[in-house]
Amino acid sequence: MTLENALNSFVQALSKKGKSSNTIVAYRGDINQLITYIQHQQNIADINLVNPGHIESYKKDLQKNNYTAKSISRKLNSIKNFFSYLKNESIVQSDPSTEVKHPKYENDLPKILKPIEYRSLRDAARNDIRATAIIELMLQAGLRIKEIENLKLENIKNNQVTIESYESHFARSVPLNNSAAQALKKYVDEGRYNSSAKNVFVTKSGRRLLARNIRSLLNRFFNKADIKGVKVNDLRNTFIVYQLKSGVPIDVVSQVVGHKRISTTEKYLELIDSKEESKGIKLKEL
Repeated sequence: MTLENALNSFVQALSKKGKSSNTIVAYRGDINQLITYIQHQQNIADINLVNPGHIESYKKDLQKNNYTAKSISRKLNSIKNFFSYLKNESIVQSDPSTEVKHPKYENDLPKILKPIEYRSLRDAARNDIRATAIIELMLQAGLRIKEIENLKLENIKNNQVTIESYESHFARSVPLNNSAAQALKKYVDEGRYNSSAKNVFVTKSGRRLLARNIRSLLNRFFNKADIKGVKVNDLRNTFIVYQLKSGVPIDVVSQVVGHKRISTTEKYLELIDSKEESKGIKLKEL
């Protein structure tokens, strides 16, 4: 089987398993990079001719081109999953990636905003009702950007929103504290552009506000607030850490933010020096 056909088979298998579009794009990109290297540098077109030495050589080429150890490890993870699939499907007789080791690196902890930073962000966006609502949904309810893009008017009920299942994420209900509920209500009542779309957040032309537009919008206010070294998703990280610090049980936080495994939530515990006295399971308002 050719390298390209092997990749296509793997991508189809990922789609059937319900993997997210972002995950599939990442896998395809990583493996395409390997295929290009093997074809050009090793002159190989058949997947069965790939051996551990070829992958090790590719790993060294990445290092020579100044890829970080973390990036190389992620690419190797994609490659190992790729060949594991091919071996299980009997497309290849042996898995050449098993002998290739991951480079060592220190795992980066999630970043969070300090109170002075998220207050500055709120202040910078105070005259933009739409941006304010989005900030509050991420900071006070831990929503993902894609979930904000997908959110529909019918998903808002009282002081909670329903997140519909999408890609590999399950459906869930997320409670809104006063700040988030009021910001969302004000936007819907006063700031939402006229639109026949079912989505809560829309553009001036009435179309759904896409995730990339949301990211650009918030980055503009990060710059305006002069907040350095953080990303949009760090608003969600901030929500998670402050809930855990306030004593909200980890399983409750994990369920609210939609983590598939509680181990994903556990990594945020490393950012907590001490927990405040627990006051039940009520979410903390930032």
